[in-house]
Amino acid sequence: MATERELSDFLKSVEKRAFKRSLYHVRNEESALDIVQDSMLKLAEHYGDKPANELPMLFQRILSNCTLDWFRRQKTRNALFSSMSDFEGPDDEGGDFDLLETYAGSETADSAEDLARRAQVFRDIETEIQELPPRQREAFLMRYWEEMDVAETAAAMGCSEGSVKTHCFRAVQTLGKALKAKGIEL
Repeated sequence: MATERELSDFLKSVEKRAFKRSLYHVRNEESALDIVQDSMLKLAEHYGDKPANELPMLFQRILSNCTLDWFRRQKTRNALFSSMSDFEGPDDEGGDFDLLETYAGSETADSAEDLARRAQVFRDIETEIQELPPRQREAFLMRYWEEMDVAETAAAMGCSEGSVKTHCFRAVQTLGKALKAKGIEL
């Protein structure tokens, strides 16, 4: 059974990655924060008594389900209201996520030109990831961002391991071609 401390430490360790993953899916910071918060609350409320080693898989599944629920709500909401702009504030822009802030962990003395070039490459990569079909994007992010193995990803996505491998292969192929076309070699 996970202690409160283990649960708290786990949630702190996945907070930023979960936010980034949600942001890739919903493309809105406030919505991504809501999804992550809901996922964390559900994990703590319903599964806080599970062993600590089960928490990562449970959380990934809950996060995926909360994201799908968000999309369902949006679909219903958009079907009910013909113009959502009537219900949104005038400054609802869903600002950009700062990739340089995420990458700032490398405390090297780079020139401004290097930082700008790196930021542009990250924006290009982020854009291409956002363009992936939803299941490919989900599999790709779980496998390579969350560093989950194939079995964990399959369990979290509710599909077979073969499907995960196929989604990841296609995502990598698509990203590789798109980035190569932009002159980015990784």
